[in-house]
Parts: sequence; structure tokens; C-alpha cells
Amino acid sequence: MCGITASIALPRGRLDSQPAVAKQTPPAHNSAQTNGSTFSAGPIEKQLRSSIDILNHRGPDEAGVWISQDSSIALGHCRLSINDLSPSGSQPLVSDDGSIHAVVNGEIYDQDRLWEECREQYGYQFRGESDSELVVALYKIHGAPHFFKYLRGEFAFVLYDRREGKRRVIAARDRFGIKPLVWTVSNDRLLIASEAKAFLPLGWKAEWDVGAIVSGGWMLDDRTLFKGVHKVLPGHWLQVTEEKGIEDQTYWDAEYEDKTKVETRPLEEMVEGVRERLVDSIRLRLRADVPVGIYLSGGIDSSAVAGIVTHLAKTEHVKIGDRAPTTPVTCFSVRFPEESGYDESSIAERTAKWLGVETIKVDVNEARLASDFSDTVWHCEHHHFDLNTVAKFALSKLPRDHGVKVVLTGEGADEHFAGYPYFPAEFLCEPDLALPDTTLSSDNELREAMRQTTDAEMRAIWRNIGANQYDGRLDHPSLSDANARGMAESILAWHPTQGLFAPWVQSKFQDLDCRATLITSHPASVRAKMRGRWHPLHTALYMWNKSCLANVLLSCLGDRTEMAHSVEARTPFLDHHLAEYVNRLPPSLKLSYNPAETATPKQGEKQGPLWKTAGSGLHSLTEKWILREAVRPFITDELYRRRKHPFLAPTKWPKGGPLNRMFETLLTRQAVEGLGFVNWAAVEHALQKGFGDHADPKAFRTLSYVAAWVTLGEKFAVGQSKVNGSA
Repeated sequence: MCGITASIALPRGRLDSQPAVAKQTPPAHNSAQTNGSTFSAGPIEKQLRSSIDILNHRGPDEAGVWISQDSSIALGHCRLSINDLSPSGSQPLVSDDGSIHAVVNGEIYDQDRLWEECREQYGYQFRGESDSELVVALYKIHGAPHFFKYLRGEFAFVLYDRREGKRRVIAARDRFGIKPLVWTVSNDRLLIASEAKAFLPLGWKAEWDVGAIVSGGWMLDDRTLFKGVHKVLPGHWLQVTEEKGIEDQTYWDAEYEDKTKVETRPLEEMVEGVRERLVDSIRLRLRADVPVGIYLSGGIDSSAVAGIVTHLAKTEHVKIGDRAPTTPVTCFSVRFPEESGYDESSIAERTAKWLGVETIKVDVNEARLASDFSDTVWHCEHHHFDLNTVAKFALSKLPRDHGVKVVLTGEGADEHFAGYPYFPAEFLCEPDLALPDTTLSSDNELREAMRQTTDAEMRAIWRNIGANQYDGRLDHPSLSDANARGMAESILAWHPTQGLFAPWVQSKFQDLDCRATLITSHPASVRAKMRGRWHPLHTALYMWNKSCLANVLLSCLGDRTEMAHSVEARTPFLDHHLAEYVNRLPPSLKLSYNPAETATPKQGEKQGPLWKTAGSGLHSLTEKWILREAVRPFITDELYRRRKHPFLAPTKWPKGGPLNRMFETLLTRQAVEGLGFVNWAAVEHALQKGFGDHADPKAFRTLSYVAAWVTLGEKFAVGQSKVNGSA
């Protein structure tokens, strides 16, 4: 785990042409090296070290650089030591013959088997026991893109191959985008880093990408909030060569079963298939040379992880990181004010007691949200509609304070098992022909009536929690590609409306349809599958996972807030072996029709804010049905029966309180107009309506967006956007 930075000279012909040597000693982690010798690389080394210093939160344990002899290639790394704590795990890495250099962020699992295969079958000579070294070994043995199929885990890396006839740079990101990787071109150099802030010492000047902000492109495609800064997309790799420059290629993408294929496997076999793959995924992620903990909420996902970890320790004597199986696992939870209606800590505490594990809570009150807001935004590098990201930032400080470097989390379960309440309407768009005898597959009239009901209930939920109803005015031809009728609107529910932007922006983008931005972000081959091959539920899952999961949930609610405190989070539900199995399951096993469920909560059941406006449609469908069955042996009956409650922060706070004062201090007229693309009148209105007993949650979310932009503008020294400027 680490932060990585790379600087590659452009244009063509500038890749280092020095010949490879037969052997090279491991690079010292605090010196620039080439061909085994230390030298002064001049300005690029100084810049690179400053860049790595900015990313120190991602890897405070040590830092190192490698620079080619002509300074055309420069790799920097800051290390968070997780596996192989010895100097042999230091980076940048070099291959056993000295021809390949790399910096790697993340974890590669199943390392024991891969190490043995590389050693025994191919004679590769490893320098240490770091899983990161497998990236270099597997690349040398199998080449690109073939070596990607061996990489199981969450990762981002930059690799330089200087073998004669092969000279190229490769930058890649894991299949779901768990680990971040961004790139830009500045001063004739390609810059690649874990976070955009690392570009600042390398001569890059930040500008707003107003088009990406207004269209939602920063969340829907490879753009970011900053002009010219792009994400390496999940499952993609960049190749840089002298002949072709920068090429973007795909090595993996999600696939779903043909919706017309009838399922013939026994139900018990499919439940067991999910269980086996999830347990295997968690077992692999317990491997570490440091303590491992768990983020535990009141939901089924993280509770299932905790239950399986406890089961593995008790029955298979699996170590929890570097700790003995008999050591109680440590869980970490958020506690919101009880009166807010958003607190789930009591359920997490009951789960922990049932499992016999230790739970440590962080109290996230209004003062904590206000004090942590600015730092959270700096680390996330984008705006967000909710302060749950600030709560996650506060939560992620807990493990480090208690000597835990690694945590397991429940992210990804909702995205594969259809856990969110906006998936049912898409599920009901068409019958599930994989299971033609189910009630909803054989009764089209009932199914359509339920679709209309669930759609109306979801829109009421959106209004209740302050989301926006998208009112696109264009009938863009691309919209016919999405057989999931309303998923584009659900994904854009948190996107700022046009009224928040300055008049010149509204005029420039008056014909914009953000739904089209979403649809056209997918390749033509994928859109063809949406039209004819995939069930609408699977289309909806694909669209969500490529947008909100990768660019929001795994960013400001994932890596960015976790690594802000040097904590590595591992996501068992995003193991691609598990995901590929689940993707092939029938839609009706993810959302199950249970008409016995009523529209009213069970006696004594506490309903969160999201479910207050849910009715008979949503309550008659059980989300994540097959996951519930698969993990039932590891969780309480309370969790088995409990509805999904998304991790959201309260939006109603008093006038004159810490948050109100913070927003008023940040959002002065001068600061807002200094952005250049925001309508001050809309912000002024939101300041009046966003607090107090009758606070408007939509106004509060507006303030959250703009306060993030103002904060980033100050910290990144972004200039004002103008009518004919950087839009």
C-alpha cells in the first residue's frame, strides 16, 4: 500500500534508451538510481521528492525514487508497510534482471501460490516477500495484457520496461477502481499519481473543468474536476510507447448472463457458490504482517464480513493479520447523535456482542463534522452531496489510533446483489426469463403495477432526503440504449441542478443532457448488450458500478478518506472471482418477491429516514436475497431480516451551530464568485434555507457542493473560470 508518482518525458522518442543490464541490486529507498548506481538527477529528483512528500499520508513508513539516466523516466513511491516489513519490501521495485522498474499501490492476493509458480515454473528470483513484487514478476513472465489475469486484488501501478525492442510505460488500475490513479500532461511530460495534488510540485497548474462539473463527467467518465486531469478507468491500462504515444486499453469488464437463458442449477448450489467465494475472498484478505480490523456498521454487509472472520478464526484457526486466531478482532463504528435518526451504532454493538468481538466507536457530532470538513475535501479532491464522507474520515482515524493498519469493509455488496432501493424499479421493467416460473415473471400485469409503485415510492424517497429530480429536456438518441428506464435519473439524483451555476455557464450548457453523458460514457459494445442481452437490473448495476461506485463510494467513502490516515481498506465483496459468479446469477435471486412483507415496519423495528416514505412496492421485495441466505450462518436474525439503510449523515442542524458558522465563513460572496462558475444568488438562498427547525435538505446539500469547491480552489490555487476561459 502506498502513494505513487511518475513523470515520463513526452513526446515520442524520449523513453530511456539505456540498455538493460543482467543484474541489478535492490534500489535504496532514499536515492535516485540508474543501472545500479546512485547519482544526482537534478530538478526532477527534487520535484519528485516534493510530490511524494505531499502523498506522505498514503505511505508514511518510507519513501524512494528511481530515475533513468537521462531523467526521461522518474518513479516515486511512499510506503505503508503491510506485507514484508523488511527493507526487501521497499520500492521502487526492479525485476531480477534489472530491466523492469515499477511502483505499486495496493495488494495482490493469493500470493503464496503465485510466488511458487513464478519460482518453480519460470525461475524468477524474488528479492523479498512483498506481494507488490508479483506485478513485476508476472509482467516479465507473461507480458501485457496477459499478466492482468493473474492479478487478484486492489491495485494501481506504473511500470517501466526498458528491454530492447519493448521500451514502454504501463499504468494500470484494478477492475473496480478501488485504488486511485490519475494522469495529466504538463510541460511535455506525462504525470501519473495516486492523487492530483501530487502534480503540484511537478509544474502542474490547476484549472477547473467546468464542463466536467456541470455535466457530471467527473463522476461518469474519465474526467475529474480539474482540466486535463484524467482517471485511469477501472479495468483499464495506459500504454506509452515511442511509436504510438499514450494508448488507453481495457483488460477487464463486467459481464452478465444472457437474459433469455433459463437457469437450471439447484438453488442450494447457487447459495453455496456465493458462500464459498465470499469466505475465500475474506480468507485471502486476512493475510498481513500487521493487525487487521473491521469497519462494522448496522448493516448485513460489514456484519457478514465480521461473522466470517470470526468463523475462520474459530474453526480454521486463520490468523487475523499478524495476530493469533484466539485474539478478538477489533471492529470500528461511527456513532451519530441518536436523535438524528441516522445512528446505527446500537445494532453494530449488538452484532459485536453476539460475535464476541471488540468494538470501538467514534462520536461524530456537528462540531466534528465542521472541524473535519476542510481536511476531508482536500483528501477527496471532489465535492459530495452528504457529510457521510466527513464521518468516514473521522472513522478512519480510529484504526491508526489503536495500532491497526488494515481494515476489512463491506463496500461492493449492494453493487453486486442489488441492495439499493432504486434497483427494484429496474428489476421490474422486464420478466426474469432465467426463472420463468416465478410470480413476477409469469404475471406481467402484477409486475408492471409494482414497477409503477416502486418508481413512485423511490421518487418520494428522493424528495424526502433532498435529492434532485433530473428534468432533462432533450430526447437524446443515446437514451434508447439503456433498457433500465430510470437508472440515469437515479445516478444523477445528487448532481447539482443548472440553477446553481453562473448565468454564462447555464447559457453555454443550455442544451446539455447529463443522462446522455452517462450513456455515452459506455463503449458501443456495452450499449449493445444493454439493448439486447442484459436484463434491465443488470444494466442498472453496470451503470451504477461504473459511475457512483468507482468515482464516489470507492473514493470519498473509500480509499481517499481511509488513506488520509494511512489505513488500508480491503473490500472482499469486490473480489472479481466472487463478482463474476454473482453477475451470472438470475436477477430474481438478487431481488426476491415476498408479498407477505407489508408496507408497515415490523413491531419495534426502527425505520431510518430513507424508508419513511416506502410503501407496499419496496417492502414486498427483499434486496440481496441470495447474499442473505449465503451469510445467514454468520449473522444475527436481526440483521438477516433488516432492510438496507445507506450510510448517510444527518442534514438537519441548528442555526448558529458549528456547521452553520463554518459554511457562512467559507461561502462569502467573494469566495463563491471567485470560483467563476457558481451563481451566488443560489448559494445565498441556500444559506438562508439550509439550517434550523425547518431546514431544507436540498439547500444543505447545495452548501456542501459549493463549500467543497471553495476549499479545493483555495488549496489547489485554482484561478477563476471565465466565460471564454477554462470551461
